[in-house]
Amino acid sequence: MSLQELNTSLHNCQRCKLATMGRTQVVFGTGNPNASIMFVGEAPGSNEDQKGEPFVGAAGKILDKLLESAGLSRSQVYIANVIKCRPPNNRDPEPDEVETCKPFLLQQIAEIKPALVCTLGNWATQTILEKKVPITKVKGQAIQLDRFVVFPLLHPAAALHQGNLLGTLKEDFNKLKAYLDRQQAPTPVPPSSPPSAILPPPSQMDLFGA
Repeated sequence: MSLQELNTSLHNCQRCKLATMGRTQVVFGTGNPNASIMFVGEAPGSNEDQKGEPFVGAAGKILDKLLESAGLSRSQVYIANVIKCRPPNNRDPEPDEVETCKPFLLQQIAEIKPALVCTLGNWATQTILEKKVPITKVKGQAIQLDRFVVFPLLHPAAALHQGNLLGTLKEDFNKLKAYLDRQQAPTPVPPSSPPSAILPPPSQMDLFGA
């Protein structure tokens, strides 16, 4: 189904216990539906729950600045969360909630078809990679999966709780920018190669094409 159809199907979702634990609305996702880069966070907070969009609170303001530092804007990317409803008191998602919501995240990815999925924090990273790997072990690295590349990053909210982590976040987004710049660079061609051997970069890695 299309993103709009999927969004409609989740309106007032009652599939897990979060529906009865104080959430205001389902927070589906926002951004460019044809984006080549997708960012995946953990779950909505109070601001997101009220507005119905991911990353619109304090962590969202940090994310906006980090995106700008990487040469990106919200209009170029798509942003979603693993969990579509706010857990009470912003607690961590529980395994059954992740399992209930994960198929909808995977449907979003399948419909958008991003070349790059940037996971923000432990929950998003472990959900997409399907392994219990600490974010500190894989952040700032490009990991190739079957249909897209995963680029794990610290969650912007980490800088709200530990101010010293803002520098680490900036460093990791610099690594993201360097990765994107490499994908944009023309493919080198040996001087002896005839014109017919010149091939364009693979379209699937043209991260700013959409």
